[in-house]
Amino acid sequence: MSSLDIRVDPSTMGFDPARLARITPHFDRYVDDRRLAGWLATVSRGGELVWTDKGGFRDREKDLEVTDDTIWRIYSMTKPLTSVAVMMLYEEGLFDLNDDVGQWIDALKEPRVWAGGTAAKPQTVPATEPVRVHHLLSQMSGLTYGFHYTHPTDEIYRKKGYDFGFAPGADLAQAVHDWCSSPLVFQPGSGWNYSVSVDVLGRLIELWSGQTFADFLQSRVLGPLAMHDTDWHCPEEKWDRLAMLYVPHDGDSYPYEELAKGAMRAPRVHGGGGGLVSTAHDYNRFMKMLLAGGELDGVRLLSRRTLDLMTRNHLPNDVDLEEFATDSFSEVDYAGIGFGLGFSVMLDAAKNKSLASEGTYSWGGAASTVFWVDPAEDLTVSFFTQLLPSGTYPIRRELQQLVYQSLID
Repeated sequence: MSSLDIRVDPSTMGFDPARLARITPHFDRYVDDRRLAGWLATVSRGGELVWTDKGGFRDREKDLEVTDDTIWRIYSMTKPLTSVAVMMLYEEGLFDLNDDVGQWIDALKEPRVWAGGTAAKPQTVPATEPVRVHHLLSQMSGLTYGFHYTHPTDEIYRKKGYDFGFAPGADLAQAVHDWCSSPLVFQPGSGWNYSVSVDVLGRLIELWSGQTFADFLQSRVLGPLAMHDTDWHCPEEKWDRLAMLYVPHDGDSYPYEELAKGAMRAPRVHGGGGGLVSTAHDYNRFMKMLLAGGELDGVRLLSRRTLDLMTRNHLPNDVDLEEFATDSFSEVDYAGIGFGLGFSVMLDAAKNKSLASEGTYSWGGAASTVFWVDPAEDLTVSFFTQLLPSGTYPIRRELQQLVYQSLID
């Protein structure tokens, strides 16, 4: 069941319905001028869906409109789900957040850090600090992504076959070895760099739990939350609901059919950093659980205290990403934003020039999707679309403006 039924009057939940209605024409303009093929947004308060609307096409070339049950590629919005899975095992006492990951990953027993040279002939020095579990959760491990194109270590990843995906023939264990045997971009804990860290966490889940990562996520997170349309691929009986992918060119958007077809077959590797497809209904159940402090419909995944820890800033000295991040891609702005254990965290709304409350936590995906949870306003918001890459247009900040200006209480 993927319907998005509104059972409350927005005005009784502190919203001005006329102001909420501003969201639709704003994003419909993106569809009208072809910057986006389609979109769907949701706004909830107190766990109740207050507003939702949609526009355009899940597949424009086939004239298939966006529906409530459209299946979207959520890419890095997989990461918060993986982080929750990790912390469930933390609550079982299987590791400490300060533990040296080298206990489980041989290639990190004596990590090396980039010190100069070239990708072909790197110069490295020993790590002065172990890569710890919390470094992986907070993106402070020194790992990277091949698709960044900003550091020689990125090139080393690409030479090993890791750009936007996994090297041919590599399973998750091999991929983790290939990344972790490459030089770290910086000393662990000394910087922030968006990376394969959460994919490494997926491998650790396997080692800690004795299950495959995919089986653990299904049995312990997706199943209990009744996220029945969230999976590593879209099965054939649901292909008609799957959104096409698009890429921008000269202000227009064009289908990327080759990449889009990847979601129609089971992946060879299940990585914790991305790969899931989902619906607005399913992801709203995940957000509702987060907003409720780790519990949904009588099923508790995490304690409230654990979730509080995850959604605090873990960057040293309470700095923000603008001060601490290396020159890498991010799914959020840097100014006034910190990072917790799996989520970005709003630290300074004035510095970010945002209407969102301080303490709001969020993340997005490569196809321009985003979600956020605002505990101060008892608010969750999601946005689904299908445009790569995510930084093409300021969709997320615009949505934030439009949602918060509609609050009257």
